Amino acid sequence: MITHTTAAVVLALQDAAHEAQDAGHGTEGFSSPFEVNFGLFFWTWVVFILLFLVLKRFAWPPIVRATEERERKIARDLAEAERMSTEAKQAFEEHRKLLALAKEEAQALVGDAKALAQQEREHMLAKAREEQEQMLERARREISAEQERAVAQLRREAVELSLAAAGRLIERRLDSEADRKIVEDYLGSVGSR
Repeated sequence: MITHTTAAVVLALQDAAHEAQDAGHGTEGFSSPFEVNFGLFFWTWVVFILLFLVLKRFAWPPIVRATEERERKIARDLAEAERMSTEAKQAFEEHRKLLALAKEEAQALVGDAKALAQQEREHMLAKAREEQEQMLERARREISAEQERAVAQLRREAVELSLAAAGRLIERRLDSEADRKIVEDYLGSVGSR
């Protein structure tokens, strides 16, 4: 509606200006470009002022509103972009801090694992030493028991040999338990010296 009204006013004014020009000049023909035509000048200004008033009344308010709305939208978009940029910076900073914290925790875990491994190693070494000591002690006891059995065996054999030697010397066989006891006591007193 605004365009039709504006166009109609412009056409009407142009027609009026042409009529005024035709009335003033008649059939004179072409005029000089330096010649001033006050009728054309007047009607041009009238058309301009009317067009200006129509535009001011009907076209400028929507244009101004649209421009202001566009400015507000741009300002909102800029504010939103600034807010998002700030949030992104904060998120990046938080991510960086979390990454540093995770790195510290990982280093702490590695350190704890190393300390635990060292403790376990020391525990295993201590256990191995203890088992070695137990085995050595058991071996010493077994050696000692075997040594005592060997000494007892040697004593028995020595008693048997002594009785056999004494029996040959006396030419009689000493076989009684009392004789055996005498020889064992003698050999025990000889062995303890």
